[in-house]
Amino acid sequence: MQKIVNKPARFGTYQDQDVLFLLKDLSEIKLEDSALNRESKIQSGGHYSESLPIEYQPPKEYVELFWKTLHEYKQKVALCVGIVAEQIYQLKGRKTVLVSLARAGTPVGILIKRYIQLRYSVSLPHYSISIIRDRGIDENAIQYICNEHPDGMIQFVDGWTGKGAISIELTKACLEYEKKHGVSLDDTLAVIADPGHCTTLFGTREDFLIPSACLNSTVSGLISRTVLNDNYISKDDFHGAKFYRELLADDVSNEFIDLISNEYPAIWEEATKVGSEKNHHEIHKGFLGMADVKKIQNEFSIESTNFIKPGVGETTRVLLRRVPWKILMRDSSSPFVKHILMLAEEKGVEVVEYPHLNYLCCGLIKSVKGMQE
Repeated sequence: MQKIVNKPARFGTYQDQDVLFLLKDLSEIKLEDSALNRESKIQSGGHYSESLPIEYQPPKEYVELFWKTLHEYKQKVALCVGIVAEQIYQLKGRKTVLVSLARAGTPVGILIKRYIQLRYSVSLPHYSISIIRDRGIDENAIQYICNEHPDGMIQFVDGWTGKGAISIELTKACLEYEKKHGVSLDDTLAVIADPGHCTTLFGTREDFLIPSACLNSTVSGLISRTVLNDNYISKDDFHGAKFYRELLADDVSNEFIDLISNEYPAIWEEATKVGSEKNHHEIHKGFLGMADVKKIQNEFSIESTNFIKPGVGETTRVLLRRVPWKILMRDSSSPFVKHILMLAEEKGVEVVEYPHLNYLCCGLIKSVKGMQE
């Protein structure tokens, strides 16, 4: 195995004891482009990981809605984190190495680490690394972790599942890594919510609002999405990301972590019981969301399933950083879609009633080939 010379990036607003980012700092490089330009390049054969969207800064009303929702559902989020944390710790114990998938997985990895630390007085190592659809996982980062923790048991962590693209990518990446390096990795992805039935380690399968999906970097340590661009990343580098220092005044990353963590003592008993029950029952995956996606693709004559993003978290992402076409809504009265309706109205995006959906909602991306600004 090659000697790794990369070191964790000391950037972002999280403490080192919460997470170490195995990413290359690209903060000084201009990588942002407008949503329309990026979408046009992606749909013309470019890859989304080569550039970054301009970080959307929401209006005051939206931020107020974020805090209102967070306070209303903080205990529900804490319970779901606790359930999946219990499953992980009961299965892997002190040998667990938490490896969150940047960036949506990062706050969830910290919340799981905090839960286990408070509940069992064990501080598990936690790294955040990059995985990119169609390009795989950052193998240099995995090698770094394996070198640092030769007896460790890696547990991959993300925020939620949509139609399962990242779960599938992770399984493929783990198989490829084993072929190359002879090291077997557990490809089970731990998430707070698994509405797509894509994993066996989850807090809930309800499609509910995880508040950290509402905002971008300001609830993820001011770290950008990850970047894999040959102009800046060599074969020996970690994948890259930026630190948005200019947004420090708006950062709520640590407030979010503290608010959820403070709820843990109230849910310990239930989380332990449910986590244990899940570990003793056979849980099936099934990737149920793909049936919805195929149906929508046919019904709306959509070129690629990549343009269809099911679930509250993924629909939010479509509105925050893609070029949205329509939002399909199973139940517009749900408290978990208020922020989506607000964003759709702000951006002039049509909301279509669509009752027969496994998810609460689904975001459709607009075809924009040839429409660059």
